[in-house]
Amino acid sequence: MTCCSEVLKLCGLCTTARPPRSKHHRFYTHRAFGIDPCSYTSGRWLRRVHSERASRYIAFDFNALCRRIEGGFNRVFIFTLSDSTKVVARLPFPLAGPARLTTNSEVATIRYLQANTRIPIPTILDWSDDARAADNAIGSEYILMEHAPGDSLQTKWQDMAGDQRVRCIGAIVHHIKDATDLKFPGYGSLYLNNSWVGAERMQPLDATFCLGPHCGTRYSDYKLGDPPSYYGRGQNRGPWSTLDDFCKGLIDAGVARLPHSATDENRKPFYHDIQRSASPLLFHPDLHKRNIFVSEDDPTLITGIIDWQATSIEPAFWYSDEMPDFVLSAGSSNGLYRKAFESFSQLLAPALSGPRLMDESLFRPFRYSYRTWKDGAVALRRELIETAQNWEKLGFAGQCPFPLPTPEELAKHEKEYRLFVAAQDLKRDLSGLLDSDSGGWVPVEEWEATQLRHRELFDGMLEAVLLNEEVDDDEPVTDEETLRSIWPFDLP
Repeated sequence: MTCCSEVLKLCGLCTTARPPRSKHHRFYTHRAFGIDPCSYTSGRWLRRVHSERASRYIAFDFNALCRRIEGGFNRVFIFTLSDSTKVVARLPFPLAGPARLTTNSEVATIRYLQANTRIPIPTILDWSDDARAADNAIGSEYILMEHAPGDSLQTKWQDMAGDQRVRCIGAIVHHIKDATDLKFPGYGSLYLNNSWVGAERMQPLDATFCLGPHCGTRYSDYKLGDPPSYYGRGQNRGPWSTLDDFCKGLIDAGVARLPHSATDENRKPFYHDIQRSASPLLFHPDLHKRNIFVSEDDPTLITGIIDWQATSIEPAFWYSDEMPDFVLSAGSSNGLYRKAFESFSQLLAPALSGPRLMDESLFRPFRYSYRTWKDGAVALRRELIETAQNWEKLGFAGQCPFPLPTPEELAKHEKEYRLFVAAQDLKRDLSGLLDSDSGGWVPVEEWEATQLRHRELFDGMLEAVLLNEEVDDDEPVTDEETLRSIWPFDLP
């Protein structure tokens, strides 16, 4: 059997807005810069490019934003003032999450971490979570904050020696440890006590902060391409006090998007002896090099960790299979950086590392339960079958509530699962070969070259599939129609 990734290898196809300096902080209109600040310009997508760009259009008053910065000291603008001070303006795209909740929660999360940890996070200078407020002349939600000192780890990493990278990983975990040590009474997102969300949906933490609804997109229709909620179910975003309630939120999120033709069965989630790995944990949602700043002189010193948007409090095991990009960097064939990250985590952040040491079969069903509408039922079914097959070995008592399939059903499932795996492998390998993210984003300056490469990859893959004379029953992709059905990006 020749998998998609092997075929790809065989084919050999393996805004900054800067106002001028002057005595006063003088700002020009966007026309003087020759840019359209309302439109997304940093990159393009290999899939649904027009819809992706439209979903990132923000109608706001750019000049009012400039005046706001002048007076007080995700479209991102970096303004350099006449005294060389840099101010970052962040305006959330509509797809970032629920209106108002996302911005309010990000502000609360940053201030909570600044009050309770030593994590270096730039100070918020001004913000608004209400685009229609009388005192918001900008016309959009926004956050104005200091610029992180130092350089982005993204620009430093390539030139760092191996020992520097290991020490840098240790420094990152040392800072993140403070967040993993925090204790919370449940799951959800952080908010300010004086927010508009409503006391009935809040669990006070202290005089300033509270636990409230989860602001992540998994519980709402805010991600491009997501279908709307069906069945008239209300959104179950929490907060949740128990793991049982958290699981019901996942189930509700998945069931709410199943098409009307699907069976509306609200099967209760099952969980057993995994409570010790389900303690509420706050962790950075996107801990990658581009969000970490280091000293210009010593890149092993962390000077800032940015972009806490959509940070939430999840069961600790939720992060058990996530690894930062600096851990997976090329140039470490023996997995040195991954080992360093895991070792530092075990030493400094046991709440984060503990679930990684447990059987991942215990946690994978949680991953798929809320997204069967997107991945199909085959992935969740696979996890339930493996759980049922290993029920006693996993230490569960009684009889597994999920019945094992018949031999005929299992054979059909195996065929569907092979195609699912082929699609996932193809998306991962193609993203790597095109140097894009999983959503198909590439920098605008690389767009034309990437599109040419994209076409070459498809043509080479199709030729390999059609000329493959060693097709067997286990091969999931045997014709052009199937290949096109799992191809993750829009062909040029």
